Amino acid sequence: MFKTFINVFKVADLRKKILFTLFLLAIYRIGFSIPLPGVDQAGYIEAMKNMQEEGSAASRLASYVSIFSGGSISQSTIFGLGLMPYISASIIFQLLTTVVPTLEKLQKEGESGRRKIQEWSRYATVGLAIVQGWMWLATIQGQGYVYGTFAGTTLWWFTSLTILVTGSLFLMWLGEQIDEYGLGNGISLLIMAGILSQLVPTIGQVVQMFGSGPDAGMTTGDIIFLICSFLLVTGFAILITQAQRRIPIQQQKFSRGRRVYGGQKQFLPLRVNHGGVMPVIFAQSLMLFPGVVFDALKTASAPAGGATSSGFNQAMSWLSGQFAYGNLLFALTEIALIYFFAYFWTTVQFNPKEISNQLKDYGSFIPGIRPGPRTADYLQGVMRRITFVGAGFLCLIAVLPTVISNAMNIPMTITSFLGGTGLLIVISVALDMVQRIEANLMMRNYGGFLGSEGGRIRGRNG
Repeated sequence: MFKTFINVFKVADLRKKILFTLFLLAIYRIGFSIPLPGVDQAGYIEAMKNMQEEGSAASRLASYVSIFSGGSISQSTIFGLGLMPYISASIIFQLLTTVVPTLEKLQKEGESGRRKIQEWSRYATVGLAIVQGWMWLATIQGQGYVYGTFAGTTLWWFTSLTILVTGSLFLMWLGEQIDEYGLGNGISLLIMAGILSQLVPTIGQVVQMFGSGPDAGMTTGDIIFLICSFLLVTGFAILITQAQRRIPIQQQKFSRGRRVYGGQKQFLPLRVNHGGVMPVIFAQSLMLFPGVVFDALKTASAPAGGATSSGFNQAMSWLSGQFAYGNLLFALTEIALIYFFAYFWTTVQFNPKEISNQLKDYGSFIPGIRPGPRTADYLQGVMRRITFVGAGFLCLIAVLPTVISNAMNIPMTITSFLGGTGLLIVISVALDMVQRIEANLMMRNYGGFLGSEGGRIRGRNG
């Protein structure tokens, strides 16, 4: 492995790409040490820590936004919004391409059409950044963390909102520079860097709990269990992320003169986890709202004085408790939403009719399946079955941190690295990076990232 890393830096072009990527990631992290003007940074961070310890819906929303955007709502910095506006705009346009004929036509035009859609996504990013930045600044000011000389002034609002929008657009530009001149997907790398930045504080928290003794902290057995669980979950996540169901494809034979062409046998790979991390993101985002809604209804229906609670108030209290993070009804609802969004996202992204028509146009067919509608129905059936398995894996990853946290009385900030959205994002981005490095090494007659003995990184046959 050490020899492989030496080979990576022997290639001048690959070395420049890696160093350029690391340099931009360093700039990205430096921005989180620059606070917004006029904000009590220390007081705001302390309040967010207390909120996370209480486990409220607002703290879960802040944690979710921080993971998904690569930003940090728990810190009032110039990069606080992160990439959330750009990611929101990209998802919106990705969904619109399936229902708006004009966008669908642009998508099929190739590179020029995708560039046009990306340009519109940038314009939408500016609008979303203004809206999200205004909401965040209103929250900070409403909680009283703006110094008195700045609170409510037009200058503070204009300056802070301009800084937040500019910071978000600058991060979008950094991601595009990594795409063009660096190594890997720039936006994904920025998000991964934000997730991994929380690893060092989490390790410090584990050390602190271990040092406080077995009664109030963690034992040696707990740490060994966490390490083994992390390795097993990571390995299983890599296996499912790479897993494929390979459909055999046969090319038709044709003759020209005395020569026979075609007849080769190939495979059509269908990913077991075709939706990636998106079903978990959608499900967890929706699960933020029931607790907030039931809490508000419980408070609104609370009786005045010493009056007896009404049946509606008792029902809202029960639902509010059941939809608290980690309870059974919360977990069952989240699992149902993950399955729903797994099939929904697969339906949006996977078009068996189009694939069937492409196979027919290229003179290829699935052995034993008639080309045309029969092939489309067969592909739809296969994708439906493997999506069920992939969604089950996503449910396990999403629920596992909560189960371990409740069973072993370990904070969620620690067990969150045993699953959830963050782990899936980190694994997906890391695998993409390894494959890109391997491709560069293979072009120059090296043995790949795992060396000549380890072989290449391949998908698993599901």
